[in-house]
Amino acid sequence: MNKPLRRVAIFCGLLIFALLLRDNWLQFVRADELNSHAKNTRVRIERYANERGNIIVDGKPITGSVDSQDPYYKYKRTYTDGPMWAPVTGYASQAYDANQIEKIEDGILTGNDDRLFFDRTLAMFTGDKKKGGDVVTTLSGAAQKAAYKGLGNNTGAVVAIEPSTGKILALASTPSYDPTSFAGYSGKDEKAWIALEKDKNKPKQNRAIREIYPPGSVFKVVTAAAALESGKVTDIDAATETPEGWKIPLSTKPMKNHSGGCANASLNEALRISCNSVFAKLGDDVGRDKMVEMAEKFGFNAEQFTPVRSSASVYDKQADRGGNALSSIGQFNTATTPLQMAMVTAAIANDGKLMKPYMIDKLVAPNLDVIKQNDPEEMSQPVSPENAQKLQQMMENVVSKGTGAKADLNMDGVKVGGKTGTAQHGEKNAKRPYAWFISYAKTAQGSPVAVAVIVEDAEGTNREDISGGGLAAPIAKAVMKAVIKNRG
Repeated sequence: MNKPLRRVAIFCGLLIFALLLRDNWLQFVRADELNSHAKNTRVRIERYANERGNIIVDGKPITGSVDSQDPYYKYKRTYTDGPMWAPVTGYASQAYDANQIEKIEDGILTGNDDRLFFDRTLAMFTGDKKKGGDVVTTLSGAAQKAAYKGLGNNTGAVVAIEPSTGKILALASTPSYDPTSFAGYSGKDEKAWIALEKDKNKPKQNRAIREIYPPGSVFKVVTAAAALESGKVTDIDAATETPEGWKIPLSTKPMKNHSGGCANASLNEALRISCNSVFAKLGDDVGRDKMVEMAEKFGFNAEQFTPVRSSASVYDKQADRGGNALSSIGQFNTATTPLQMAMVTAAIANDGKLMKPYMIDKLVAPNLDVIKQNDPEEMSQPVSPENAQKLQQMMENVVSKGTGAKADLNMDGVKVGGKTGTAQHGEKNAKRPYAWFISYAKTAQGSPVAVAVIVEDAEGTNREDISGGGLAAPIAKAVMKAVIKNRG
């Protein structure tokens, strides 16, 4: 063979070798990635070729599947009370993929999860249709309905947690959307999706876990916890050395109180009437590093997974003394999700022990075998039982004698603790304030529920009438009442 032909032969051999190498790389190394790629049309077609399993609340499905009459995507997802449950379920759309539980547990719901291999194999031999498994949630239908109805036409969110386990009982966000409206692949579904994308009110935003807000005075329970744990306060009824005109460190500006009687007020009284000066000074006394440590024990500065991801709440690690003092009353850079404040409240109600929040109880195969059972998991112990009980005493005082009266259940054997908050925001605090309320209900058997409510924008309410005690507390009351009644 002459030299030119040999070169051509070698070059062709290298090309064939490269082709074989590429082919094997695609078929074996990247096979799983390509098979599950979002832009692989076959994946979407296969996802909707059979009826999806369901998401279950109180033993009943809140989802379903119907024949979509589409030549490629046979089944379309449907939702019962879709807007109410959207913050929990998310959506599963033939055209726009899926999110939240529908996305995270897609393998179980479609039946494609490796843990359902036996069920798929058995169906091949019996001739049965392939079925997806079910996702059983921790949610309470009664609590969710009370939360969603309580928010009404207002913009806001509610989270309710069972303190002893971390089970999420309610997760509501308004305004909301109906995931059924764009579950298909038609022009009508496309119009619904585009309308939601353009809606300035952001109905697809899950405010309960993805939006962070200035917490205002509800954060004072964290500062109170830090003061007790650090030993800066031992007697909650002892007077504090806090002058009425206490000045913010590194500033000549005095801290403004919105109620009288704050001068040298005790920790108990300061929480009841929500004294800014007392808690700002306590935050300064505790110091930034200890304040950061306490906030992080409650879950701040870290994302939470329920298993749906929650945005990280923020307590500024770099704040100077003035910034830390303001952060200690829920201002400056402090920002939180409603989930985070429900976690704080749940820990206090659970005698200082914070349980990891979760909303999937178990995954169930089509034959009803339990594939995975989620059990309660301790996350941290931010506060000692002794100090937690002092915080409970203070929060119960807020409801029985303070600004949280509208949350009182007035039920025999049930104590309610709470804290109101009205958070200013915007440039020079020009925007309408947020109304917060956190609370728990407690019986002789312990606390069955802790709640956080934020009303971001109250329809038809004058600015001067916006308050946590007036707007958010009645919603929390309705949720707590629903949980207690539903437990029998």
